[in-house]
Amino acid sequence: MQKYVCEICGYEYDPEVGDDDSNIPAGTSFDDLPEDWTCPICGAPKDNFVPA
Repeated sequence: MQKYVCEICGYEYDPEVGDDDSNIPAGTSFDDLPEDWTCPICGAPKDNFVPA
């Protein structure tokens, strides 16, 4: 699955890991994240992420 990187702080969302802080389980693709999901480091919205 495709990883995505926050253009603001450099956080990398890895779908194989998910996001424990937001209760996003491993195996969740970036496209399947909730629309209101934000970067766990800087709070940037999904539209500030680009494919890694």
